[in-house]
Amino acid sequence: MKKVDHIGIAVKDLTKALPYYIDTLGLTLLGIEEVENQKVKVAFLDAGNVKLELLEPIGEDGAIAKFIEKRGEGIHHIAFGVTDIRSRMLELKEKGVNLLQDEPNLGAGGAEVAFMHPKSSFGVLYELCDKGDKENGHL
Repeated sequence: MKKVDHIGIAVKDLTKALPYYIDTLGLTLLGIEEVENQKVKVAFLDAGNVKLELLEPIGEDGAIAKFIEKRGEGIHHIAFGVTDIRSRMLELKEKGVNLLQDEPNLGAGGAEVAFMHPKSSFGVLYELCDKGDKENGHL
């Protein structure tokens, strides 16, 4: 793991949440995009040494919509920046970590992402985030 890349926070509505993060906390909005395969609208905010990723569900059947329905708004995951995500996934599997997918998915900013099952991580959902050579391309 290179570093904590971002902290994912589930929100019901970006238009209601963003003023708190921008106006109240004084964070800088880096960009907003939709990640259709993850069924989310994502806003990245600069929080100094780490980014915050606000995740608004698109539709009712995605992982973020289900998370909010079950647990409410709040911290969803912590993402570690990695290189060579496939090798890292294999290494984690060999160490007994259950992953939520066998192959990386396409995430925001074109990054490849994979998630570690919370039951393998003491209740925390961790994301592996490989930006490849797009280090500045992932918002």
